[in-house]
Amino acid sequence: MVEQAVRPIVEAIVAKAPNGWTHAVLHGRAGRGGTGVTGGYSRLGESRHTGLPNPYQELMALAERLREDRGWEPVSLEIRCRPSGEYRLVAFGDAIRRVTGTGGGFQVVLDPDYRLPQPGSRQEPGTAEPTGDPELAAARFRTYLDRRAAILGHPEELPPPATAAAIEEAERRLGHRLPADLRALYLIADGDGIGYRNRHLFQGNAWLSLQSMVAESTEWASGERPWYGWDLEWQAVVFDTTPTDTVRRCGGHPGWLRFGTGEDGNFLAVDMAPARDGHPGQIIETGRDYDEGPHYVADSVTSLLGHYLELLDQGAYERDEDHIFLLEPERDPVPQQIVGGDVPDEVPPTLQAIHINDVTGLVDLAPLTTAPNLRRLHLNRATTADLTPVRELPVESLRVTVAEGDLTPLEAHPHLTSLDLTTTAPADITPLRTVPHLRGIDLSGAQVPNLAVLADLPDLRYLSLTARQWNALLDEAKVPPALTAARLADADATFDEALAWAARLGLDGTENAVRVTGR
Repeated sequence: MVEQAVRPIVEAIVAKAPNGWTHAVLHGRAGRGGTGVTGGYSRLGESRHTGLPNPYQELMALAERLREDRGWEPVSLEIRCRPSGEYRLVAFGDAIRRVTGTGGGFQVVLDPDYRLPQPGSRQEPGTAEPTGDPELAAARFRTYLDRRAAILGHPEELPPPATAAAIEEAERRLGHRLPADLRALYLIADGDGIGYRNRHLFQGNAWLSLQSMVAESTEWASGERPWYGWDLEWQAVVFDTTPTDTVRRCGGHPGWLRFGTGEDGNFLAVDMAPARDGHPGQIIETGRDYDEGPHYVADSVTSLLGHYLELLDQGAYERDEDHIFLLEPERDPVPQQIVGGDVPDEVPPTLQAIHINDVTGLVDLAPLTTAPNLRRLHLNRATTADLTPVRELPVESLRVTVAEGDLTPLEAHPHLTSLDLTTTAPADITPLRTVPHLRGIDLSGAQVPNLAVLADLPDLRYLSLTARQWNALLDEAKVPPALTAARLADADATFDEALAWAARLGLDGTENAVRVTGR
């Protein structure tokens, strides 16, 4: 029984309560992946306190009961209780859940399978020829092995060569032909691992066998990076590489064939789908630590091996027992992101993101026009009076407080994909009708008299509004036609209120939410 499963959670909340508490609210999410808890206690005359317990086993037991009864996995829930022991549980599937972090509120997902397109899908493809040379690559690889053997005092044991038939079968399964220079290496050895022992020939990366390479490609067949939820993804940005326009601005791509692994979730890959100024077969780094964009390494395997030989010639390596570590020369980091403060006096041209925080006066955005690759512009607790400089910038994610609410500089902006707008005066959002790639909007901090304009945005996928704004929009039946996820931005909204709002948006099954009261 659900009633029996919720009682131990309430008992844990009451047992940890501070003196003088008047009520407690627990917002939770639980399922096979674990539990998460937010909320807190309230005391008379004071704001809510944190410190709620996370009764893991009890929440898991409740989630198991709801999974058996309703098929929800995971489950979102809210428990409200008082010192008297009175409590109320509201639970539903994870299509609606509490938003943690700044702002709070609730989020509903109407289409759980939809993912926002990555900017790389719109980039112009490269047409250049590969730069790799299979004969030179093979010669450099053998020289590289000889140099390593001289340092170690013995040759390194590698697997036998892959057969031409095995390479062709791997290419068939990968859906791409390997670049000729990498193909030449597999005809020398099928990776650098024997059993569980790897030689890590590619700068600390283990060289994958053809079988492992295909397995990695199968696991990442869609090419998509991990999806972290709409509350983070709706205004995510993928940075460009250096040099620019060589690699597609994606978190992952089916044309990135992973042939080396750091065994930490990061990979070396040959890029068979380069951007305009790239070359097929160029080397990139991608994986766990590259959510904001891949890293360009070299134009080919051939060039990469040449670089390794140069480092050995320079003595730029360290030996640790039976391993060799190549030492890259120190380079001044390219300033891509600035966090905090006002716009600097000198804006680096390589800047791709800036977070302007806690500025008391009006922020002048004009100096940012010297950053031709600026993709993310966020003003946090800071205000500007003029968005005109944004017109000339390739900004995709814009978070801004506008003093006068004038959005005309954004009209027909060719790059803007997300807008988080706060205003100090009423703002006319009519110019947004002409922004072709706008996918997400947060107007919860803005005064907008013409919310009905949102219904004229055919590709809008994410929308965040207050309850008052949502009611105004829903009363006029002006919901954007392609809406996929939405946020109710009221931090003090209850789960019951969020369920009623989600039902008006068309979320199925809200009438089947579990509600249990007891003492």
